[in-house]
Amino acid sequence: MIPNAMEIAVSPLVPWAVVVVLGVLALAAAGLAFQRRARGAVLRAVVLGLLTLALVNPSIIGERREPRDDVVVVAVDRSASQSIGVRDRQTDGALAALQERLGRIDGLQTKVVTVTDGGLASGASGSGTDGTRLMSSVRSALADVPAGRLAGVIAITDGQVHDLETVTDPLDAPFHVLLTGTEGERDRRLRIERAPAFGMVGKTVTATVEVIDPAVPPGTLVTMEVRVDGGDPVPYQVPANRLADLELPIDHGGQTILELSVEPGAEELTLQNNRAVVAVNGVRDRLRVLLVSGSPHAGERTWRDILKSDPSVDLVHFTILRPPEKQDGTPIRELSLIAFPVRELFELKLEEFDLIIFDRYRRRGVLPRLYLRNIAEFVEQGGAFLEASGPTFASRLSLARTPLGTVLPAEPTGEVLEFGFKPRVTTLGDRHPVTANLAGAGQADTDPSWGRWFRQIDAVGISGTTVMTGIENRPLLVLDRVGEGRVAHLLSDHLWLWSRGYEGGGPQAELLRRTAHWLMREPDLEEDDLRAISDSGSIEIRRRKLEGGGEPVQVTAPDGTVTTVDLEEDGSGLAIGRMAVTAPGLYRLTDGSKSTLVAVGALNPIEYSDVAATAALLTPQVEAEGGAIRWIGIDGVPSIRRVGADRSVAGRGWVGLRTNGDYVVTGVLSVPALPAALALIAIIGGLLLVWRRESQ
Repeated sequence: MIPNAMEIAVSPLVPWAVVVVLGVLALAAAGLAFQRRARGAVLRAVVLGLLTLALVNPSIIGERREPRDDVVVVAVDRSASQSIGVRDRQTDGALAALQERLGRIDGLQTKVVTVTDGGLASGASGSGTDGTRLMSSVRSALADVPAGRLAGVIAITDGQVHDLETVTDPLDAPFHVLLTGTEGERDRRLRIERAPAFGMVGKTVTATVEVIDPAVPPGTLVTMEVRVDGGDPVPYQVPANRLADLELPIDHGGQTILELSVEPGAEELTLQNNRAVVAVNGVRDRLRVLLVSGSPHAGERTWRDILKSDPSVDLVHFTILRPPEKQDGTPIRELSLIAFPVRELFELKLEEFDLIIFDRYRRRGVLPRLYLRNIAEFVEQGGAFLEASGPTFASRLSLARTPLGTVLPAEPTGEVLEFGFKPRVTTLGDRHPVTANLAGAGQADTDPSWGRWFRQIDAVGISGTTVMTGIENRPLLVLDRVGEGRVAHLLSDHLWLWSRGYEGGGPQAELLRRTAHWLMREPDLEEDDLRAISDSGSIEIRRRKLEGGGEPVQVTAPDGTVTTVDLEEDGSGLAIGRMAVTAPGLYRLTDGSKSTLVAVGALNPIEYSDVAATAALLTPQVEAEGGAIRWIGIDGVPSIRRVGADRSVAGRGWVGLRTNGDYVVTGVLSVPALPAALALIAIIGGLLLVWRRESQ
């Protein structure tokens, strides 16, 4: 074996302290002999030196070294912004040229890492949530590269990198950037500065936006359109290059999708960033409910307790204790502890309520027909009304004989049925979210497990949807839509038997909660509804219908691709389907009669927040590591040179990669510099020569 490098190593035969002491004594003896000019002084010094050297035990170490290739990392930006214009062709050409030139250099290994949106490795698709994670991808590629072998990093990108803040430790190697695109590009884009995540239903939320356009002076008015849940666009005039506040309406509970788009500018790279999406969850303030009990009865407390137990309900309850027709001379002001504020409730503040409930109310002069007409108009204009009828509904004092009769879904026959029965959920009720899957409802061929009621008001002329029936399958609970509002009609006053646990009771709390929230437009209780939920790379589609159902849904992806998804019914009016998605953005769904939107992933991807090619972001990193920035469209692809650690790493038309000279030791040869036998012979021979010299 011929060693590539040699060095001297020592392994003392005795402790170093002994060697030092003996060496000092030998040096002193030799010095004394020279001072006295004794005969044989030179030979004595040589012998003492050989003896000391033998104790040190020197050896010659030879290493066989195998040089290791240096590594250059080529980071290729394949994010969405790199598809603009000729950037993708510039990237392909630059990569091919680099691989060809690097392949001709001996002792250099090339490692290519592809960066997509989100910084995912080659072969994966990114979500765009985190933008271009170029530096993170470079760090991951260097995880198995020793620092002593890194020759440098070359990045092919448009300069829009979004993870520079993660750079903490230096690369300690040249960092070169080849920029795609054109220097000085300009593009109009829409930026969401602030947008609330929640908003009160019936009110507006304020979103702060900015239209950034380097091609126009600040303050220039541009047109922006806003669509609410895919509806008709509403135009706004906003100043360019300045923050602007938009008042956006929230008119229902659940998620509201607000689509904002600005007209194209004079110079555009892409229209993708001219649009933005804001998702706001509509929440209701405490729902204001007015409960008017026509007279004290056993079920009055049931209504009150159930409504008071709902934390989202703010209840106002009045009970008419004394009929005005009772003439006993008591002054009107003394008929109640608190005067019934009829005018305030039913004329001045009627619209402040979300739901009005009449419990066993009868026409007795407390509320004039004018106020009953106000309630009917309140319903037609979007309010909610619930009538829980008692025996008087079948009499001449029935509310059906008032202006409220125009919004009630049932007309009494005048008959009151009083014998035991168990309320049953109808076929449509099994599909309606108010009564579907009620505990104890039983099946079509089995009786419900809940207790009986003993009174029902017979009615005809039913409109709307009958979700529960009673005696001889006559309507018991009817739900209807009137104008813009909703009405529920319960044709019995024996619900309180369930709350008392009679014959096991029943789901009175759940039934009334669902009914009240359906009346107040709870999104989860809509009987004709199409919605989609984004979850873990897929969209779950839910279609609820009272009749039919299961029709396929067409899903339009952000890029315009249309996919048809088949739904499968679960037997309770709900059809469910699922579709895998890969691209973030806004998806549009329709089955021909209903439409909805769903946002997947990042609504406003960072990748499109600014698409103009730039050197500004990466300049500090290049200056810190040493390197160069070159525009491919202007400078072309530079040639590659190997340079030493203390040499310049860039010049006109070229960039340099550091030569490290790293190696691995494949073998070691150790040879004693003064073999023991040779040392013994030399020492004995030297002593004999000294003896002979001194004996003459």
